[in-house]
Amino acid sequence: MPGPEDLSFDVVSAVHETGDPGVFGADIHPLWAVGDKANGGYLLAILGRAARTVAQRGGSAGWEVVSTSVTYLLAPKAGPATVRTTLLRSGRTAAHVRAVLVQGDADVVDAVFVLADLPDETSVRYDGTPAFHAADPEECIRLTPKIPTGVYVGIMDVLDIRLDPATVPFAVTPPAPGTAAELRGWTRFADGREPDALSVLFLTDAIPPATLMIGSTGWVPTLQMSTYVRARPAPGWLAIRMTAGLVADGMVDETCVVWDSRGRFVGQSTQLARLRFPDEVS
Repeated sequence: MPGPEDLSFDVVSAVHETGDPGVFGADIHPLWAVGDKANGGYLLAILGRAARTVAQRGGSAGWEVVSTSVTYLLAPKAGPATVRTTLLRSGRTAAHVRAVLVQGDADVVDAVFVLADLPDETSVRYDGTPAFHAADPEECIRLTPKIPTGVYVGIMDVLDIRLDPATVPFAVTPPAPGTAAELRGWTRFADGREPDALSVLFLTDAIPPATLMIGSTGWVPTLQMSTYVRARPAPGWLAIRMTAGLVADGMVDETCVVWDSRGRFVGQSTQLARLRFPDEVS
């Protein structure tokens, strides 16, 4: 079995140069998954690391991913993979990089990144985001990899996710009428690694689906996701809120907002995903 150091975010999301310019090697770790499917945010972080390398190589040292749009085409298998990048544009204030995760002859994840300077301090002129509220981390319930749905969630071994007692979705009784599809709580890496801009790509997608609160199954595969990184997070707990919008015709849109320990809005992801409810499973 690999040691704890082999499971760190920087190790499992690492990319390495190959003999081809713009092409990187990567290894998809089986633990950073939900069931037997690699977590989408984890895959996005691998691609983001490659895109950041390409942008910084072009003379934009210090630039970070500030936004990305990713489409999940196929579920990759654990093991070796290739990241193929293309520098689409490089200007004075931003660079655009396309990164594609490839296994065999198949493109499995396709993303376009915008990279730019990310200041340590944000200058907020207006913020219409509803305020975050939840019990303190010590009063919240930590999620474990073995959840009542029967799926082993490996990323819970590398994360410390704690949900407000009012929004823990794994109740024995069915949800009451009018229950909101919303989860609130806190997250951090279990090994003590502090959050940074790149890890926001992972952390905004490493939370259970909010639709569990209204009785959906754990099967919620992402079709497309957009992620924004708005500030470099301060050390400490990240506050998280995951909400569902419209649930209809077997699909849902969900939004995750993340604040750092100083209360600053640092990231957001919005995704369109498939989903099922127990009365729809044959």
